[in-house]
Order: sequence, then C-alpha cells, then structure tokens
Amino acid sequence: MFLDDFHTLTDGRIRISAQQASQFAKRIAGDYNPIHNPDARRFCVPGDLLFALVLARFGLSQRMSFRFLSMVGGGTPLCFSEQDDGRIRVCDENGKCYLEVERSGEATRDESVVEAFTRSYVAFSGKNFPHYLKPLMEEKGVMFNPRRPLVIYDSMGFCLERLDAPAPGLEFVDSSLEVTGKRGDALLEFRILAGGEAIGTGSKKLVVSGLCDYDAEAMDEVVAEFYRLKAAHEAEA
Repeated sequence: MFLDDFHTLTDGRIRISAQQASQFAKRIAGDYNPIHNPDARRFCVPGDLLFALVLARFGLSQRMSFRFLSMVGGGTPLCFSEQDDGRIRVCDENGKCYLEVERSGEATRDESVVEAFTRSYVAFSGKNFPHYLKPLMEEKGVMFNPRRPLVIYDSMGFCLERLDAPAPGLEFVDSSLEVTGKRGDALLEFRILAGGEAIGTGSKKLVVSGLCDYDAEAMDEVVAEFYRLKAAHEAEA
C-alpha cells in the first residue's frame, strides 16, 4: 500500500511521525506549507494524509464529507473507527476528535480505485498555495503574516456519480475568499473527471489566519521560498 511509508500501526493505533507527515506532504501532495516541517513550532500532520488513511481503511463512497476539528501533532496515537451514528471519527486515546467523516451512497474497497482517487485528490489539494490562494488574497488585498503563514484545512466534500473510474482527474472550477477581520475563509471548487467526462463535483474550505494588508514584495518572497523548498526536495529525491 502506498501509504505504508507514512504511518505506523501498533496495537490498533495509527501513529504518524513528524518526518512521515512531512514526507507525505512533499512527496505525495507537493505541499510545502512550513506547518508540515518536522521542526515547525506549530507542526501538524497534513489533513490530506488523514483523508487518505480514512479512504484506505473504509473505502470510497459516492458522497463523503470531512470536517477537520483539530490539528494532529507528530506521534499522536490515533484510532480510526466507525461509530454508532454511522460517522467515522479519528480520535486520540483521550477521546479528542480530530476528524469527522460522513458518507452515503454506494461504496467500493477496490484498492486500485481507492488509491487512484486518493492520489488525484491529494495532488489537487496540495496546490493550495501559491496556485489558488495567492490570486485570491491579491484580489481581496489581504495576505497571511509572511513571517508566520497559517493556512488551516477546515473541511472538504465530494459527490460521485460512479465509482469505477480507473484514473480520475480533478479540475479546478472556481474559488472565493470571504474576509472577516483577520480571518479569511477560502472555498475551492472542483469537478471530478474520467476519460474527459464529468463524474462528480466537490469543494474544499481553508481558513487563513492572521490576515494583514497585501504586500506584493513580501508575497513574492514567500512564493520564492516555496519554490526554493520544492527545488531542494526534488534535488534530494
């Protein structure tokens, strides 16, 4: 399974080390958000890795919604379980819930289908910055604190007409940013394709914290750092 390198299963609990989480972000998602660096002060496991592990354990359903309730630190023992109300929850040993998932419709556990969908979504999702967020922030005249950029995964959901697509692709459709004080709620909308035909739709919500006035020079430096990290990682691969 392609996720084996990015988690450890011990006594029914999943642990994700900071190094495993960081490698998933860079290698699979192309995500260089500094919050996923192992030495980050506010390090957290990528939400897309939790998303991928849920699909690997419970399969892909036609309709699914994911709510990220809190950030997961490195090495936290996690229990992935379907509970009495039908929802899947990812919780720690103290009962704190980090992710809640609702699903309906038909489902598949075909490993090739689940992996193809997972890889396609994660590759799309990892392009939050600078691809989608930079133009949104520039349009609204705001940006995150360049010294402490904080972009948090809030939720995502999708609806599929069918589950048999061997190589689905995701296509960006639209985006919006709603600003309230120093907080911004960004919505990214996408369609899911198979053989050039639309077979589903979905959206992803992000929260951008610590907003300040847009500074083109400061943003250029943040983008340059993103591509520097990307190039350094690719040189090591």
